[in-house]
Amino acid sequence: MAVIVGVHGIGKYNYYLEAGGSAAGAAAAMRLKWDRYLHLALGGEARAYFSEIAYFSHHLHDGRSDPRSVAAMEAPAQQVLVEWAKNLGVGEHLTGALKSLTGWLLSRLDGRSAAFAERFAPEVAAYLTDPGKRDKCRQVVAETIRRNRPKVVIAHSLGSVVTYETLWAHPDLRIDLLITLGSPLGMRNVVFERLLPAPVNGRGERPPGVRRWVNIADKDDIAAIPPDLAGCFAGVDAEELVNLDWIDFHTAEKYLGCPALNPHLRPFLA
Repeated sequence: MAVIVGVHGIGKYNYYLEAGGSAAGAAAAMRLKWDRYLHLALGGEARAYFSEIAYFSHHLHDGRSDPRSVAAMEAPAQQVLVEWAKNLGVGEHLTGALKSLTGWLLSRLDGRSAAFAERFAPEVAAYLTDPGKRDKCRQVVAETIRRNRPKVVIAHSLGSVVTYETLWAHPDLRIDLLITLGSPLGMRNVVFERLLPAPVNGRGERPPGVRRWVNIADKDDIAAIPPDLAGCFAGVDAEELVNLDWIDFHTAEKYLGCPALNPHLRPFLA
């Protein structure tokens, strides 16, 4: 019996397009992949681990495809890009027009980091600066958890932000284990200070309906800054700093296939 709900991260709008504009179709296609990825970590007989993936990417896009240039990014996305780059130590002392500054920043990044930034910045900005989109994404996650009543929620990337806020907004939702993968929850001046509820005295807190919280991050993941969340949040029960892949440092495939998940999930899969 599947006991896990998954919440995806950035760059998943293509699933919606490939499913002919169906969020349910996108979620179903992603669930099959996530089951396969997780099986690599757990081994044994192949099975369905995920009951459902909470799919929200279509709510962030307004029917448009991903912007592939700085000029196509709106100002909030450009601001996210600048603040994210400062967390990397790139351009932290620079000021100037957003468009020219973001163009300079992307030119300073290697190809994989620049490609990541062009997906990360628009979606994070859309979620954090548009109350309507934020509410729709959180509602998807809340309804998926309520419908499936999972013991475990695994949230990747931006999905960890949506899940964290959803669990606070719906304290009736109860789960035994929250696993965050490659989470930007602690990223200063991008995510952390904008969370709902806002951190108090520089500290967030584990949502009240979560019994145990495990955070896993790759040491080189440029979305998971800082990789350890216990310094920013009370109630993180365990942290795993892993070394996934110098190229695929943020993908769900690498995180779900990571052996670090095994000891945390085994008690729920017996």
